[in-house]
Amino acid sequence: MPHLVRENLFIGNITDAAEILINGSTTVTHILSVLSSASISFFSEWKKSLTIPTKEIKKVYAGGSGGASASEDDSGDKLLCLLEYAGKDLKLVRMGVPIRDMESANLLDYLEVCLDFIDESRKEGSVLVHCFAGVSRSAAIITAYLMRTEHLSQEDALKSLRLSCEHVCPNDGFLNQLKMYEEMGFKVDHASSIYKSFRLKILGESYYRGDKIDSSKFGADPGLPSEVTSEVESPPNEGKYGTSAFRCKKCRRLVAVQDNVVDHIPGQGETSFEWRKRKSSNFNNFEDSECSSIFVEPLKWMTAVEEGGIEGKLSCAHCEARLGNFNWSGIQCSCGSWITPAFQLHRSRVDISSV
Repeated sequence: MPHLVRENLFIGNITDAAEILINGSTTVTHILSVLSSASISFFSEWKKSLTIPTKEIKKVYAGGSGGASASEDDSGDKLLCLLEYAGKDLKLVRMGVPIRDMESANLLDYLEVCLDFIDESRKEGSVLVHCFAGVSRSAAIITAYLMRTEHLSQEDALKSLRLSCEHVCPNDGFLNQLKMYEEMGFKVDHASSIYKSFRLKILGESYYRGDKIDSSKFGADPGLPSEVTSEVESPPNEGKYGTSAFRCKKCRRLVAVQDNVVDHIPGQGETSFEWRKRKSSNFNNFEDSECSSIFVEPLKWMTAVEEGGIEGKLSCAHCEARLGNFNWSGIQCSCGSWITPAFQLHRSRVDISSV
């Protein structure tokens, strides 16, 4: 039996969903299926005798930059969700979202589309959110929904959900991402250093699984004319402080803007480099000094990265001057912090200006 969490909001498992899809419901009008496949065929694979009629409404794909800017055309990017009429007389509206119950699974990029669907469903009727067992994935989605709508911390939202369904237990990877969601102010902020670091971590894990990493997963090249207009001449934070532009010192080609920078917490300076330890007090005020490198997300001009090596040099796309290095295993910044994976621009090789 599904558990009532809030008015017009239920949590359940695949059995609960199948029962409603086959026999209909006087209560539930919408279903959010969070399974390893968005397709309704998952139900027939689970139970061979099941045949559930559907009529597709649309598919939504992630944007090429890896964020959740959705488009409705099949561009080859990852599927965010499948929306369809389903079940008896096609009266139910079902959204299928492909997320695996693994600690390494990317939950953040699917959150907004799921939470928006729950919001709309509750306005039109009532919604069942389910995964396979009704324990981890569906619980993570509803926890995020309670966080967003009631401004609860991750811990308090999960505690509140357990009052309705005591056995729920999102995996540790999902809990970590929900904590990031809280730190970003209950939204998936693609400009946040929290999200950028998360996205790099996901990309690094994908690389080490042997997945093909192509430039569609990279950030836009700000040096292309179309990107200059959108990202530099009209920066998102214009009117406040402007934005920083990073240009090749030799030919002045634009290679990055502030939005591409991945911030990191400064380390302990020279004390982080054990082979260089000394008793000199020269580094006592390290926190006042500046890192010698800028770390950015992988960008489409980085052909050396796209070629598939684990490490290498980053050269200007125009004059081929060396700008820095990349290493999927990480690079240690001059401040002592270890950045993984790392796409590093040396401050000495670029000019920095405000636009």
